[in-house]
Amino acid sequence: MVSGGGFTGLPGGVAVSHLCVYDWPAADGVRGGTPHVHLTCAEAYVVTGGRGAVQTLTTSGYEVTPLVPGTVAWFSPGTVHRLVNDDDLRITVLMQNSGLPEAGDAVLTLPPRYLADAETYAAATALPVDAPEEERARAARARRDLALEGYRALRDADGPEELAAFHRAAAALVRPRLAEWRERWRRGAEAAAAATGEQLDRLEKGDAGYLADAVVRAEQPSEYGRFGMCGRLDVYPGPA
Repeated sequence: MVSGGGFTGLPGGVAVSHLCVYDWPAADGVRGGTPHVHLTCAEAYVVTGGRGAVQTLTTSGYEVTPLVPGTVAWFSPGTVHRLVNDDDLRITVLMQNSGLPEAGDAVLTLPPRYLADAETYAAATALPVDAPEEERARAARARRDLALEGYRALRDADGPEELAAFHRAAAALVRPRLAEWRERWRRGAEAAAAATGEQLDRLEKGDAGYLADAVVRAEQPSEYGRFGMCGRLDVYPGPA
């Protein structure tokens, strides 16, 4: 919590979760998660156990970054990324703009025919909420494999146009949600930055009174083992 500016939440308006990366083998023999892109959120990995890698695709090309305990890796919006699990890879994930990834900021690299409209995309990516765990796992794996089909086409493309076309399709899919995203950003990351500005203003005037409002908080995950894009997630409460 930040006092003196009306913002409550983790520092900087970030989100945190614990991730156990999927160990399901894909058609290429690689075990791991679902490739996707974020449109407004940078993402950081703090590797806490196991080993693996993150495959990334940007206009600069394709790269593979090894992940071992102690590694901190991060990337900016627009980076297509796929987590690879070589041996029990476990990560603490930090996401910019808490709440936006859950509100649809992430777009999976589905083949172009699934990106033409929001209804088609939603039907291909939705997971059954109240179904038995085995059924949810099958749906998550099928979604992962479909995204890998589009990802491989992007990675193997001769030039940058296919990636640019995917970026355009992703932007078109999320456009109807932008007003909601902006409000989440205002309540989160913008409010956190504004709180710091207010504190600096008060300190400049010699007013340290807000320091008396300091608090300490500790939380446990609000949900364990959620089927995410990259693996099973333990998630913490986000902003209201």
